[in-house]
Amino acid sequence: MENSSAERKQQLALDIADGNDPSDAAKNPDGRTKLQGLFKQLSLLDRYLYVWIFIVMAVSIIFGYYVKGVKKAFQVAEITSVSLPIAIGLWVMMYPVLCKVQYEMLGGVLRQAGSLKTISLSIVLNWIVGPALMTGLAWATLPDLPDFRTGVILVGIARCIAMVLIWNDLAKGDADYCAILVAINSILQIILLTPVALLYLKVVSRGKGFHVSSWTVAKSVLLFLGVPLVAGVLTRLILMNAFGRKWYESKFLRFIGPWALIGLLYTIFVMFSIQAHQIVDNIGHVVRVAVPLLLYFGILFFGSLGICRWLKVPYPLMVTQCFTAASNNFELAIAVAVGSFGIDSTQALAATIGPLIEVPVLLLFVYIVGFFQRKGPSV
Repeated sequence: MENSSAERKQQLALDIADGNDPSDAAKNPDGRTKLQGLFKQLSLLDRYLYVWIFIVMAVSIIFGYYVKGVKKAFQVAEITSVSLPIAIGLWVMMYPVLCKVQYEMLGGVLRQAGSLKTISLSIVLNWIVGPALMTGLAWATLPDLPDFRTGVILVGIARCIAMVLIWNDLAKGDADYCAILVAINSILQIILLTPVALLYLKVVSRGKGFHVSSWTVAKSVLLFLGVPLVAGVLTRLILMNAFGRKWYESKFLRFIGPWALIGLLYTIFVMFSIQAHQIVDNIGHVVRVAVPLLLYFGILFFGSLGICRWLKVPYPLMVTQCFTAASNNFELAIAVAVGSFGIDSTQALAATIGPLIEVPVLLLFVYIVGFFQRKGPSV
């Protein structure tokens, strides 16, 4: 992603922020030619990302269903109930994005006017609106499937600390604010996940069998965010001091940029290969579970978008806020479901369906906000 094509996409975003409307291309042949040239200069991976994701999802399900021993091979080693190959994919996916964050600027970002409002809005959307909305939708659409309902609620409670970095990067959101919101969600996740889960699963839903410790959550955060975060901070600190900012941003970031999307595709392949039999054998329930998830992602994303537009939040911050609110930590949801109910439980299957729906839906949202962004600065 950090290549000349990404730089041109970033320049397009800057043009929009400056009030230059690319939609004028419809009336200006030169402008249309310029946009067509921009598209052609995107990398093959960037240009057809949605195609690659759907191909990988389909191939992985077919591969996992018909090739014997795939699940056992991928689960030969696990970290906090999550397959080691998936963990490696998440690290590879997140590392380039975390290398881009300007950690040296975060203090200044936090001191900017309006930062408290941005952070407060994110906390409300993530820890009050999100879990309550998912619980309500799960009960409304899955009243006769309590185990699947529990897995869906777990997806809504586990706030995103990984994939949101990718969606935010693809949609040209504010990388620095995204890093701050991810850090805040990580801390709150350790503190709040257990009591929030107990509230919605035991008190509201009157469920049984749920048990998870704060240490389980802390381990997930440390492994899936802490490892690539430390690697990103150290990489930026060491290489910028050794070779300078210009070399780091023009050479190193451009070199590791494609790793993020490659890691994303690899993670999708491993994840859906492991769960292929569960998905195919329970396709009817998978379709039903998709309903509350689709409603959740749509309502939370576009609801956040409407709030941000009403508050006149700038485009990069708006994108960051929307994707942070609508994304979920499926790794943690799966780990908690497996640890509480077992690896072959319907609760774990429901948690696995989360990324099956989230990945293509949020990718669609990336294209939607990009399309409206190109329509003009008012969007």
